[in-house]
Amino acid sequence: MDELLNVFPSLGTSLLAPKLKLSHHTLRTPLPKPHTHTTMYLHYSFDLWLTLIKSNPEYKLERTRIFHRDFNPAGKSIDEVAKAFRTVDLMCNAVNEVTGKNIDADEMLLMVISLINENQFSLHEIDTVKLQADMETLVFNNMPVVYSPVTIEVLDHLKQKGGCTMSLLSNTGFIKGATLKRILVELKMDQYFDFQLYSDEVGMSKPNPALFNLMLQHIKQVNPGKDITLNNIIHIGDNPRADVGGANAAGIKSLLINSNNQSIFTLIS
Repeated sequence: MDELLNVFPSLGTSLLAPKLKLSHHTLRTPLPKPHTHTTMYLHYSFDLWLTLIKSNPEYKLERTRIFHRDFNPAGKSIDEVAKAFRTVDLMCNAVNEVTGKNIDADEMLLMVISLINENQFSLHEIDTVKLQADMETLVFNNMPVVYSPVTIEVLDHLKQKGGCTMSLLSNTGFIKGATLKRILVELKMDQYFDFQLYSDEVGMSKPNPALFNLMLQHIKQVNPGKDITLNNIIHIGDNPRADVGGANAAGIKSLLINSNNQSIFTLIS
């Protein structure tokens, strides 16, 4: 953490203080509970990662090999490079959830390089545009996969029953929202959603109430002439705080899946 703060002094207050605050809440604050439901809703909002799709294991392995080879003058082991990715991923996710803002993918990649090299790597030498392009190529060579065999079945069922709209509300990390949109096209999943909102594109992360309010505005836009109340909307995700907590605070229904052994199939069973 100290190495990262030295490289990114402007992030000092947003990285360090929120981290301590999160630890306090992690220990003391009970997790919000998702609403139970038997109703068919007029709008279904979904998280993306670990809700509808998950990483191809080869993607992370190859990404680690590339950084071990190209950004590792310190000579760290492959396991240490992998640990740097995990550390930055968890830290940025936590900071984004606490601040409600978004740390972008290129910033996260630079943090990884800095952490690998204990703040001894000249980040000014890195072509971040090329680096981001290389990472995008990597993810398309090792495509994410649909989370479970029933995922598409459930989305099909909701789409075919008619009378409802669907959307995505996703925090991003090492992979940009623009890239995720292309991935969904490749997976033939884009057809299910009336709109998609990604934290890096709007500058806000779940559970920020402003992000959920933005989603509600989009729901009105794709449902002209319909009176859709908050009780007619449900958000589905795997994160108790970002998804369930954010949805509950916005006054809409929620469903926690996958992280609690509950399947997306619950929506239609």
